[in-house]
Amino acid sequence: MRPHTRYARSGDAYIAYQVVGEGPVDVLLLPHFFQHLELWWEDRHRASFTRALAELARVILFDKRGTGLSDRTCGVPPFDVQMDDLRAVLDAAGSERSVLWAGGDATPMILLFAATFPQRAFGLVLWDPFPTYIRTADMPWLMTRAEFDDAVAGTAKSLEDPSATGLRDRMPTIGSDDDLRAFWRVSRLGTSPGDHLAFTRVLAETDVRHVLPTIRVPTLVLSNEALADRHATTRYVAERIPTARLAIVPGRDASMFVGDTQPLVDEVRAFLAEVRDMPPEGPDRVLATVLFTDIVGSTARAAELGDAAWRELLRAHHSRVRRELARFRGRELDTAGDGFFATFDGPARGIRCACAVRDSVRELGLEVRAGLHAGECELLDEKVTGIAVNIGARVASLAQPGEVLVSSTVKDLVAGSGLSFSDRGEAELKGAPGSWRLFAVEPGEL
Repeated sequence: MRPHTRYARSGDAYIAYQVVGEGPVDVLLLPHFFQHLELWWEDRHRASFTRALAELARVILFDKRGTGLSDRTCGVPPFDVQMDDLRAVLDAAGSERSVLWAGGDATPMILLFAATFPQRAFGLVLWDPFPTYIRTADMPWLMTRAEFDDAVAGTAKSLEDPSATGLRDRMPTIGSDDDLRAFWRVSRLGTSPGDHLAFTRVLAETDVRHVLPTIRVPTLVLSNEALADRHATTRYVAERIPTARLAIVPGRDASMFVGDTQPLVDEVRAFLAEVRDMPPEGPDRVLATVLFTDIVGSTARAAELGDAAWRELLRAHHSRVRRELARFRGRELDTAGDGFFATFDGPARGIRCACAVRDSVRELGLEVRAGLHAGECELLDEKVTGIAVNIGARVASLAQPGEVLVSSTVKDLVAGSGLSFSDRGEAELKGAPGSWRLFAVEPGEL
């Protein structure tokens, strides 16, 4: 019997989700982004696997915004929006904490969510995870950008003809053409060819390697023997998450759904038993985006205006900054003189807030500089500390008047947001190891 499709409201969008099973722990299953909930159950492989998982847990499935039965959008939703949608689904399903299960192209968002909102996760299950898709110095086995672009170019063709995907070679259990078409149909009808290409191309701009060490919840990293060509990436992820355990299970099909899935189910059963009774802990470290702003030439302006007029102008400045912080869900942590320190649970929101502050205070005849960085922050009472905070302050100090300057880590997390940047080169940041590449947000971005 198929579960009923429901809708969670996330902002103005409707996000389709289903719940199946009544197990003692919730599992949110998002193996990839290109799917369709109703068609999910027409594929015997996915249906069989999901029902086996539903014997262990209460399973939550959802279609990402822009795919399947969820609302279509213009452009690729940035991670901030995707995380909002995930929270909306969990809230609608009545899930305060769940095990988050993702794989492939869904990995970056799930990693960000678990690092930003650890209180919502019992743990992580990562199947065949990719923190980035383009070759880097420490991941030389990945594709070059040119190779990736060539692979993406074949995406539209594969949506027309599933045999063009090479799935039959990688999943020998799928024997007949009808079986292959049913398996591929879930992805093929989950999104249009153009949107599929847009979503896939964004992966080339995504890099969440720096998020891996910030994961604090128990993590099970999974693969099987058929995915031997990807094991270097799987091991890379497992080695860099402090709480991770790696399990490579038997299997001759390059999918978690196809073939003998019992070894995989057994690994997950043991993991769920391990984490479900763990008491919730208030997070003492989270991934956050930090923002620093200050008024350019404030001392000279104060001297020009006099104390009383300067206090009035400063009051108006503070009011406008706080209005934008509220609008973009920023959390004000400190106000020292003419500067603000705030945090955000999404990097794109932090950038848009900084741009809005810059534009708003110009109406008062003021110019500000702003800097942002994303990293692990320590929480102590009402204070947020750590090297990420120090780096954010250093980035802000290097911004030019009217400039919003960001670290490369922030830039790597806003793929699909529509924001554009100018490369400002590398800089040494006092108190931070190595050199840091900085980028200026293009003028007019909001």
